[in-house]
Parts: sequence; structure tokens; C-alpha cells
Amino acid sequence: MERIAIVTGGTRGIGKAIVYEFCKKNIKVVLNYKNSDKIANEIKNELKDKVEIFKADVSKRDEVKKLVNFTLEKFGTIDILVNNAGISQEKMFIDLTDEDWNNMINTNLTSVFYTIQETLPIMIHNKNGCIINISSIYGLTGGSCEVHYSASKAGIDGLTKGLAKEVGPSNIRINSIAPGAIDTDMNKDVTEEEWKQIEYETPLNKRGKPEDIARCAAWLVDDEFTTGQVISPNGGLVIT
Repeated sequence: MERIAIVTGGTRGIGKAIVYEFCKKNIKVVLNYKNSDKIANEIKNELKDKVEIFKADVSKRDEVKKLVNFTLEKFGTIDILVNNAGISQEKMFIDLTDEDWNNMINTNLTSVFYTIQETLPIMIHNKNGCIINISSIYGLTGGSCEVHYSASKAGIDGLTKGLAKEVGPSNIRINSIAPGAIDTDMNKDVTEEEWKQIEYETPLNKRGKPEDIARCAAWLVDDEFTTGQVISPNGGLVIT
């Protein structure tokens, strides 16, 4: 049976890796993006009928509605939702502005509220669904000079746990993936010397790749008895 997925922030890093991993599993994907028209079209040209692309700012409810309606018009249902869209910012807490805070919370957390609330009625009707939220190891540990980012990701984990209890009786599974140090564009400012230090502190002595997170997401799609969990692929950097 063909499964249909929405992946937000799907043009780069973890989101892109998840799109490709899902396509390998014959899951049809609606790739959502905000700005990267060129990359989105390149992915569409490569993956062809395995993927559709849709430009939307998921921090705005009206654009989320359009994304969901587009998916339903194309495929008639939604089986999987991956909330990956997000931003980061390094800044001292005392220097954060209202704009910094609101932009972080709206992009990273409110977007998850919107996308889930707009897709959940479909999954409840189907008595089946899988929601995967991409949070961060900083949602578990906190990050100095990234307090607003940490707060947004911890909020995702709290949402995941509470909602899992609420929608479990409808056979809807919802989990968070909290990646550790992953070599993506979001971490492009990390120097090679800093990466070496991170690798030294990581028991597996290596940095993560987007594909590591994508394989975890693919497993959660197929698993039928995991919900309400925060799973952190981090090479052992943090063990709780």
C-alpha cells in the first residue's frame, strides 16, 4: 500500500536526507520548502514522480493549510508528517530581542503546532498515522548562547510526549528525533578543529551525518509500538 508523507524543510541537511530515504522505501513525498526554489526543483527533477514540491512558510497557518490541501489534492491522504523545518542562532541570552525570540519560537515550535493540527484530522479519520518531529540534543541538555533555540526544541519534545498520549487510541504514533552533532549546513560555522574536539568527546569518535537521522526516521515509520519517545542519535555524546 502506497504511503504519503509531508517533509518540511526538505531541501537540505536532515530534511533532504529523509526525503531521499523515504523515496527509497517507495513512500511518496511532498517536499516542503520556504526559499530554496533552485534546490527544490533539482530534487524534483532527480526523483521525478516520487516527490512533489510545495513552497510554504510553515510558521504561518494559512500557508500550512495550502500545503495540506495540495497534498490531499495530489494524493488524497496523509500518512506521515515529518516536522524538520527550523532555524538556529547563537546569541547571548541577555542580548536576545523580542524579534529573535518570536522568530525562533514561531519557526521551530509554532510551525509544528500548525502542521500537526492541520493534518491530524486526516490521520484520526484513517485511524492511522506517524508523526516525526526533529528536535535537538539541546532540547535535552540546553545549549549555552542558544537558549531560545533550546527552548523551542524542548517545547517540541513536550508537545510530542503529551500528544502521543492523546492520539495513541487513534493508532497515531508521534515521536521526536533529537540529533546530536550532525554535519549539516546549520553547523557550517563549526571549524574543523571544533569538529575534532566533538569527535574526541563522542564515544563513537565521529560526527553524525544527515543519513544517520534519516535512517532513524525510516525506522520510526515502520515501527508499530514506539510512541511518545525522544530518540537521540548522538554517537554517545549524551547518554541518559
